[in-house]
Amino acid sequence: MTQEFTVSSEIRAALDAGHPTVALETALITHGFAYPASVKITLRMAQAIRRAGALPAVVGIWQGHPVVGLSDPQIEALAQDNAAGKVSVRDLPLMSVRGSHGGTTVAATSVLAQRAGLRVFATGGIGGVHRGHPEDVSADLPVLASTPIIVVCAGAKSLLDLPRTLEYLETWGVPVVGWQTEEFPAFYSRASGLKVDFRAQEAAQVAAIYAAQRAQSLRQGLLVTVPVPAADEVPADEVEPLIAQAVAEATAQGVSGKDLTPFILARMVTLSASRTRLANESLLVNNAVVAAKIAVALSQAAR
Repeated sequence: MTQEFTVSSEIRAALDAGHPTVALETALITHGFAYPASVKITLRMAQAIRRAGALPAVVGIWQGHPVVGLSDPQIEALAQDNAAGKVSVRDLPLMSVRGSHGGTTVAATSVLAQRAGLRVFATGGIGGVHRGHPEDVSADLPVLASTPIIVVCAGAKSLLDLPRTLEYLETWGVPVVGWQTEEFPAFYSRASGLKVDFRAQEAAQVAAIYAAQRAQSLRQGLLVTVPVPAADEVPADEVEPLIAQAVAEATAQGVSGKDLTPFILARMVTLSASRTRLANESLLVNNAVVAAKIAVALSQAAR
């Protein structure tokens, strides 16, 4: 991909100096949360990253142009733009022609952040293989298999087919690391009954695995999965009936494709009396802190 992109002066200076940096996505702002909650959660994540000793770099599309390090006014404007697109990797060249704003997904954020020189990216949950539709695979997975960046998340969104998602990652050589856990988190829930490849107790271990990948010239990224804080968890046995109802409603209303996941997540917020939204906010901030610790460890190892 040869499209030009902009790196803010603050982020460029930090990268040149070897300062720890963490990428943040903007599909969360444009399609994940309603305004003004979208801005508030992004700023909370950014503040958590700064407190942990790293610098946040919000990645998005501004007037058709990819930007690594959006300013606060740009974030605010993006959040209020109802016409902003949801931008995956395939959409990047299209946005340059459209000239409009857009929120980057996990896939697009990973590609742009890694090209800019960032090594760590914090998000909520990755996409994966859809339940009942194994042919429907999120672009997040092939990007993880071909982009050497550390993605810190709370697992894959629980409405997906988690066993098939893990099988895809295994097939394509993406190591799945559990942050202080041996079990793959299920987004709102801390447990899924599925095992990770390695349990990391501290950030230095994650940094060492990433360094070993690079030393062996492997092209894959590294997936670090962090359980939602226990106080804000919605247990799996409570989540599953909500997913089933939301999926049934989506089917009845003919919702499919890229609109399916946002529809189901929004319905789950209503059906759970906002418990899933609170869990989502909690895990996002928690993931940002873990990502910052990893970025700091990478920076220290390079000295």
